[in-house]
Amino acid sequence: MRLFSIVTAILVVAALYLMIFDRERVLAIAGRGGEAETTQAAVDESATTPETPSGAVADTLSAVSVVAMRSTAETVDSAVVLRGRTEAARQVDVRAETSGLIVSEPLRKGTFVTAGQLMCEIDPGTRLVALSEAQARLLEAEARLPVAEAGVPEAEARAQEAAARLIEARARVDEALVNENAAKRLKADGFASETRLKAATAALESARAGVDAVEASIKSAQSGIASARSGIETAKSGILSAKAGVAAAEKEIERLRILAPFDGLLESDTAELGALLQPGALCATIIQLDPIKLVGFVPETEMGKVTVGAPAGARLTSGREVRGIVTFLSRSADPNTRTFRVEIEVANADLSISDGQTADILIASDGLTAHLIPQSALTLNDEGALGVRVARDDLARFVPVTILRDTAKGVWVTGLSDSADIIVTGQEFVSDGSAIKVSFREATQ
Repeated sequence: MRLFSIVTAILVVAALYLMIFDRERVLAIAGRGGEAETTQAAVDESATTPETPSGAVADTLSAVSVVAMRSTAETVDSAVVLRGRTEAARQVDVRAETSGLIVSEPLRKGTFVTAGQLMCEIDPGTRLVALSEAQARLLEAEARLPVAEAGVPEAEARAQEAAARLIEARARVDEALVNENAAKRLKADGFASETRLKAATAALESARAGVDAVEASIKSAQSGIASARSGIETAKSGILSAKAGVAAAEKEIERLRILAPFDGLLESDTAELGALLQPGALCATIIQLDPIKLVGFVPETEMGKVTVGAPAGARLTSGREVRGIVTFLSRSADPNTRTFRVEIEVANADLSISDGQTADILIASDGLTAHLIPQSALTLNDEGALGVRVARDDLARFVPVTILRDTAKGVWVTGLSDSADIIVTGQEFVSDGSAIKVSFREATQ
């Protein structure tokens, strides 16, 4: 009994092999074996249709019956499908800028904080005293400025007085010079003595010495003016330095209060009461989830389909569907995967979407012309290319296609003409160029 089953299975396999791979040879043998029946059938048919040639009868007998569907191309949205994740819009580690003990009560992780809200406060210590000292130095520097400014008019008055004395001294020089010339002439004529001439010469020298003294006093006055103006600049510099000291002390006090930089959720507890913070120590980590980003990586072949501003959607692992727009498309590929980062901004007012969730992302792009066909209609040719077989002039023809999208109703494919008769049943039993007998069904069946 077991041997009979094995023999039966072998015969069935052999029959299937002959029917699939050597169908034409089997049909030819079958045709020769039943020549009498075929001849009689041809005679009977010729009696009713005498114009039918014998070759047509042979073709009809060798044609394979197939079922096809008439399909018309439609424009479909060729969305780019990505696997990605959610990512917080912003995440910051808020750190201390100065040292000191924490004097504020800690906020626990998960707390929602608003921009400017106090997160950590540091003990001021002696910083208030340093601020008072800096303010006192500023007042002292500001008080020196009027004194320095008052010295300039005084020095200018001395310079003007010296200038007036210089004019007077030069007039005396001119007078002494006239007297000396007169004495010389009178002595030459014998009307004046030597003593008078020497007295006139001495008076001239004295007048010239007076001019030199006045000029020296003018230079001293001008130097006093420059010194007074320099004193003003020094006073102003002292004021600026004192103001810088006040600003530094105020900034140091400002650093004692660590505030939230934006609205968000705490991912960690804030620093504990009594903890000692050093510059750079962590106060807390805060993340912003509204809006939230969807992050995916686009392959090189799909780069041309994605543009900034394009609408996009995603389905989260929870089944929730969200929508947003593309806000960023990287122009630099990842060196390892050769993919390009894309970011989609999605509203998340209720903060129900968390950072790091897996998402199936679809990004809309320009539509393409495609046919919706049953997945079972796809086949391979002898070279392994994916395609479908279509009916043309009662012959089977192989047409390579490209799968655009897989849906529950079938697959959208491109590569066919605008209208095509696609073989959906029997395509595996014919080859390219085989004669076929086509019957049609509706595309929706």
